[in-house]
Formats: sequence, C-alpha cells, structure tokens
Amino acid sequence: MTHHIEQCQDYATLTDIWLASVKATHDFLADDDIEFYRQKLPGEYMTNVETYAIRNDTGKWCAFIGLSEDNVEMLFVHPDEMGKGYGSQLLKFAIENKRIKKVDVNEQNIRALQFYRKHGFFVTGRDATDGEGKAYPILHLTL
Repeated sequence: MTHHIEQCQDYATLTDIWLASVKATHDFLADDDIEFYRQKLPGEYMTNVETYAIRNDTGKWCAFIGLSEDNVEMLFVHPDEMGKGYGSQLLKFAIENKRIKKVDVNEQNIRALQFYRKHGFFVTGRDATDGEGKAYPILHLTL
C-alpha cells in the first residue's frame, strides 16, 4: 500500500519519531549523546533540510526523511511501524523526485546499512567520527 508523502515541519512530532527510532535501533549511542542530538534536532538539524513525512493507516505521522542537495540527511521510522515499507517509500520518493544519490550511516547501525544496500547504495568512504566530532564512525554511501 502506498501512502501519501508530504512536506512536514511538525518538528516536535518528527523529533518524537526520531527519539523512538533511535532508542530502538541505535543501541551504540550513549544516553547523553542521544539527548545532545535530540536537543539539536528541531532547531538546528531539521531547519536546514527539507523534511517529508508519511502517515500510517490511522493518519498519524510515522516516518520522515530529511534531504539536502543530493543527500539523505536523516531517515527515521517509528519502531511500531518498522518493516511496513514506509522507509522504502520515503527513500524511493527521494531518489525519484529529489535526485538523491548519497547517504551517511552510522557504521554500527547494521540494520540501516543493510536497508540502503538493499536499495542499491554502496559504501564509498568512512570517517572515524560523526559530523559533531563524536566517536561514532560514519560510512558514506552512494547510489
């Protein structure tokens, strides 16, 4: 089933989705770092990307993607909605409509790496730290 994707600036709700998703998938992140990123998300990170979101069958936002230029900057699905195709639909939208060709993934996030590989991305580089200089290695992927 295809769901409608729309531009969304409901940053509070998107941050809630992000937090639930991160807690379910990013067990390598320290609690202090999760809080660090959570505080930066609505006012700093999300305002610098185009955010698109998708609603579940009950009409609630359940997943979102943040894009800039040809990059996926963020893609998060609420854990209650994982495995239902929302992430794939958002990524397909980004590739087909926004000419997205790149994404960065936490090296420790094996599930995300597998997801992007399944969609045709391959690793083209690696940084030992993330964009904030924290010791979370980042893999650069290209379509």
